[in-house]
Amino acid sequence: MSNQPPIDADELVADVDFPAAQRSPEFQELRKTHRGFVFPLAIVFLVWYLLYVVLAMYVPQLFAIQVVGNVNLGVILGLLQFVTTFAITGAYVAFANRKLDPKATAIRERLEPSLGPTGGAHGQEN
Repeated sequence: MSNQPPIDADELVADVDFPAAQRSPEFQELRKTHRGFVFPLAIVFLVWYLLYVVLAMYVPQLFAIQVVGNVNLGVILGLLQFVTTFAITGAYVAFANRKLDPKATAIRERLEPSLGPTGGAHGQEN
């Protein structure tokens, strides 16, 4: 439990010039880093998903190939969609922790100097 009074979020942002912050080189670099990871990965996943759907529609005999017992290639490829989703999520979390979060924290600390390095509404204990 913290002895500090609760921080009013409206007071935190009252003095912040958000358009200027968005034009800053640090923010532009953060956006570039984010987009450089997210867009290519999203495109790869969408191509993989659409390939799965197109193959299921136009080459169903491929999906009917028995792999092990009653498990066919279609089931395996379908389950790989889930595996791919979880892998992408894990990769994004690791990337964000390593590359995005430090840059975002630096921007936040620059915009909220009176709160210190661990201040802010998210850093306060209840």
